[in-house]
Amino acid sequence: MIVVSSCLAGMKVRYNGTDSLNEKITELIENGRAVAVCPELLGGFQTPREPAEIKGGNGYDVLEGKAAVVDKNGINVTELYLAGAYKTLEIVRKLQANTVVLKENSPSCGSSQIYNGHFEGVKCNGAGVTTALLRREGIQVISELELAP
Repeated sequence: MIVVSSCLAGMKVRYNGTDSLNEKITELIENGRAVAVCPELLGGFQTPREPAEIKGGNGYDVLEGKAAVVDKNGINVTELYLAGAYKTLEIVRKLQANTVVLKENSPSCGSSQIYNGHFEGVKCNGAGVTTALLRREGIQVISELELAP
């Protein structure tokens, strides 16, 4: 069993009410091999919501209290991101999932890139909050870009 980002499964849960449909993910869910989760919704957000970025570091820094997740209006939403990450971890453990496929570039789900925290559309190397927590717990996290065809 694998866990996948809900937006990759075609659910309109992204901050702007859209999805990032990935046909391979849809196939995995239809075949009962994957379960969809959205860490941001699990953390208490609703759709749509203000876009957010990690300011001052990456997801690992957020876990250590050295960085924050801030929305476009300057509101610190770190606690909601942390809550969603820990709830996602619970689900992954309960399902005994061996792989998690999360949406690249997200402040929650990015696995190799996130936005730079200045809301200027610039990406940088780094992991989102949920990815950092899962990896810290020894769980393999990849992005949709790394899925085998």
